[in-house]
Amino acid sequence: MGKILGRFDKYLLHQLMMLFGLFSMILVLVFWVNKAVILLDRLMGDGQSIMTFLKVTTLGLPTIIADVLPITAFIAAVFAINRMSSESELVVVQATGYSPWRLARPVLVFGLIVTLMVACITHVLTPLAQRELSLRSAEITRDVTARLLTEGTFVHPVPGVTFYVREIPPSGELFDIYLSDSRSEGKRRNFLARRALIVKADEGPVLLMFDGESHEYDTLAKKLSVTTFKSFAYGLGDFLDPIATSKRSLRAISTYELMTAPTSVISETGHDRAELRKTIHERNAKALLAIVAPLIGFAGLIAGGFSRFGLWKQIFLSFGLLIFVKSIDSAGISATRRDPNEWPQLYMALVVGLLITTALLWYAADPNMWRKKLPKNKAETSQ
Repeated sequence: MGKILGRFDKYLLHQLMMLFGLFSMILVLVFWVNKAVILLDRLMGDGQSIMTFLKVTTLGLPTIIADVLPITAFIAAVFAINRMSSESELVVVQATGYSPWRLARPVLVFGLIVTLMVACITHVLTPLAQRELSLRSAEITRDVTARLLTEGTFVHPVPGVTFYVREIPPSGELFDIYLSDSRSEGKRRNFLARRALIVKADEGPVLLMFDGESHEYDTLAKKLSVTTFKSFAYGLGDFLDPIATSKRSLRAISTYELMTAPTSVISETGHDRAELRKTIHERNAKALLAIVAPLIGFAGLIAGGFSRFGLWKQIFLSFGLLIFVKSIDSAGISATRRDPNEWPQLYMALVVGLLITTALLWYAADPNMWRKKLPKNKAETSQ
């Protein structure tokens, strides 16, 4: 690498990596907090601990990072080139004979580094995190105790069921509980008990209630039946959602396994080979977008040349071009989701981005090329 990159290349690459790390940390933190706030209310409302909340939100980080890195690579390139232009560093370097194509070399190396980072995340880390996240989500769904044991709050573990407990001492007993079950059509059952316990059984958790009453109301016949009891067992097994944790989704399977064991993956997930192929290419396209993003930012600014008034027009142009490329990427993803065999469209954003970069660098290398042709054309017309 040292023989390939010169002193200026290392300087620019160092600037890009520093800015990239800073902006990545900021944006990942912003997106993570935004997602964490949404999960915080739901998980804490279900009685989950702060450790469960941190584990679930942390497992979502690889997906956030993979989406953020191409954006921060673009921002880093724009910021670095704009600063070097405002401080006349680019003018000095270009005066020594560096062409726009030569200046783009460290930016290309920077894009390749970010691409490798995104590729490692999308092909390896994200599937592992998705698998672990599925297991954690299934555990939370099955954790009836955590969803029910919330003091002084009416909770709804499943639609049609309301549960309330006044006090939960360290002994684990439940004092003054209320349970309402209106899932049966035409009937509603309410339970009141002074104390209760939740115990495990082979069929699932069981709520043992002591010293209480059972109210069964027939909404069709308008009749109410009241029964007192010393003890009553109420099964909570049907509160559990039938989630099959043994089966994985394609998002939770690494690319290596998709390529080396497609038959077993097909039998496990139920998807065909076209869907597997589309998943692999979708991950590749997301990683390759990290090459295009910084190059567009660099080329958009370098094509504007030096200006004492700044490069704001070129910055807005670069952002507009990045949005255009990203819209092509989104269109390709939508097309392949409708038909997995359309996976070549996933690489259209890469091709368009490279064409835009080439055109901008070509113009930056010779901005007067169209002006040179204009008099010649006019001369031919006059003859």
